[in-house]
Amino acid sequence: MSATSDRLQTIVSNVKKASILKALERGVRLDNRKPDEYRPLSITLGYAKKADGSALVKLGDTMVLAGTKLEMDEPFPDTPNQGNLMVNVELLPLAYETFEPGPPDENAIELARVVDRSLRDSKAVDLSKLVIIPGKKVWSLWVDVYVLDFAGNVMDASTIAAVAAIYNTKLPKVEVNGEEVKVLTERTDVTPLAYPVVTLTAAKIGNFVVIDPNLEEESIADAKLSISYTPDMRIVGIQKSLGGAIKLEEIPQIEEVTRKAASRLFSELKNTFGIA
Repeated sequence: MSATSDRLQTIVSNVKKASILKALERGVRLDNRKPDEYRPLSITLGYAKKADGSALVKLGDTMVLAGTKLEMDEPFPDTPNQGNLMVNVELLPLAYETFEPGPPDENAIELARVVDRSLRDSKAVDLSKLVIIPGKKVWSLWVDVYVLDFAGNVMDASTIAAVAAIYNTKLPKVEVNGEEVKVLTERTDVTPLAYPVVTLTAAKIGNFVVIDPNLEEESIADAKLSISYTPDMRIVGIQKSLGGAIKLEEIPQIEEVTRKAASRLFSELKNTFGIA
């Protein structure tokens, strides 16, 4: 990028930041949301018909598709009575103009780790339900998350999509004869999801904190803090991103805002498909 382009980009960013800050001083955002309000959420279960479970999530203009696949496998030696869980996230080139094909970059890796950690540390996925023969045969649950439209806060949308896709996953019926396992075409009504987990991201812009930042807000934010919760409001993960600082005394204020938003999000999930 040329020096002229860099200067122009800086000017545009400064003007944008000034507009956003001026709106926040009035208690609103440029998209007419309140600082503690997230964008409209829609969840479509079973969107990918060939997956074992799937969900398409739209959070404002951000769109994420998650799908699951079950594969018969052996348990890990240190967890003989648990199935296996693997999470992968891809930022597809069609999602944003600067995304390129190829191996996952650091952003996709960070997303995958946060989603994986939220699912594991919360015990939201009951890995014992994935056991077929203890110590011998289990299901490996693969969760693939694809960002289709990058319009800000893909972290929260990716967690919701993963949770919804796992909820939509029903385990196959099997016949066990000794150590032989026959997988039947029928499905049980058992889902490996014990309960949902949600991630709420707050962006610090100047002296203000906003929930569910859109792409414009993310582009001028000083820092972001993503906090994951279980339905009983237990914190099971915290991830700080962007280069700016968050003071220790600011964290309780941010957590209070994310906690209230998480409570509303759990209520919305319950009303949408009854997993809370």
